[in-house]
Amino acid sequence: MATEYTFPENAAKAPAAAPDFGPERMSISMGPSHPSTHGVLRLQLELDGEVVTKADPVVGYLHRGDEKIAENMTYNQFVPYTDRLDYLAPLANNVAYAIAVERLAGLEMPPRCQATRVVISELARISSHLMGLGAFGIDVGAWTVFLYTFTEREKLYRLFEELTGARFTTSYTRIGGAARDVPDGWLDRVGAFCDQFLPILEETLALLTRNRIFIDRTADIGVINKEDAIAYGLTGPNLRGCGVPLDLRKDRPYSGYEQYEFDVPVGSKGDSFDRYLCRGEEMRQSVRIIRQAIKNFPGGAWYAEDAKRIFAPPKDKILTSMEELIQNFMLVTEGPQMPPGEVYFEAENPKGALGFFVVSKGGGVPWRLKIRSPSFCNLSILPKVCVGAMLTDIVAILGSFDFVMGECDR
Repeated sequence: MATEYTFPENAAKAPAAAPDFGPERMSISMGPSHPSTHGVLRLQLELDGEVVTKADPVVGYLHRGDEKIAENMTYNQFVPYTDRLDYLAPLANNVAYAIAVERLAGLEMPPRCQATRVVISELARISSHLMGLGAFGIDVGAWTVFLYTFTEREKLYRLFEELTGARFTTSYTRIGGAARDVPDGWLDRVGAFCDQFLPILEETLALLTRNRIFIDRTADIGVINKEDAIAYGLTGPNLRGCGVPLDLRKDRPYSGYEQYEFDVPVGSKGDSFDRYLCRGEEMRQSVRIIRQAIKNFPGGAWYAEDAKRIFAPPKDKILTSMEELIQNFMLVTEGPQMPPGEVYFEAENPKGALGFFVVSKGGGVPWRLKIRSPSFCNLSILPKVCVGAMLTDIVAILGSFDFVMGECDR
């Protein structure tokens, strides 16, 4: 019987077992030039296939040092810089900063000034939410919503231009009042905008609220519970979408908000869909507040009587009176003289609670100024909420947060 020999080079090789490399992980950078990061935000993501296992937000690409700038100029000179924080709601930023300094100076605003600030703050809220809603729609593939919302924003910008002379960076509010009184007929045009806006808002929201694709992209995505929302310092619609009914206009009213009737929308699940619903309802409530303010709009002065030591005198008097010329010179060179002390004030801005902590040692320049920006605090929860989500869900989560990097990187 012949002997069979098997040579190694001719032997049939058994398939080798695949080496165990563990889960396939990949690290990618999302941003800072990614359109869905809504500005220069960078997310360093670690992926296991399509699932996010780690997310590190990287901020600071837009850092401008607003707080240190404020400590090197007079109180009045810093007003235009507040426009550049949440540049989608500059009118509301002006109000928050002005009230903080007014409390330091002990100024009491007359009813007409307070009503004006309520109207412009709510118009700014509508404008900001329209921008957030339109961008959110594009993020998840709903292009038509963007066209609806930007058409309405253009109407608002025309009203802003009539009031302030500018469309984008308005710098309207002043410490102690406003740059000027509301023009004749402007409130009527605001009321007309509200009348035509509500039906269009309902039509716009109807494109999303029962849209199967939009619901699948947002429902049960980016869920945040109440405890985490509070622990991470979330504010605004991102907090209320988690079921926490905190609204500074109700809980710590300012500018006469206690006089108005409105509801605070609150979510139940804390997901991206709830955050969308809260912003939609907030726009309805803003229209409700504006209508009440217009109906009962008070007369009288639109600036505080004691604000003459802060306001520049009328130009015709500066050119004809030595006293007013000297006063204007002192305000420009040294700034309005504030008493020593410190104050912290938060306003319910569209993105959340915008706070200013002002420390004065006397004089016309703040010794220290610190800004509590809501977008910066809201983004702090991203490392927790993104883990476990799919890569495509990150776009929906970011859109539902509606942040702006101008105030995040203040």
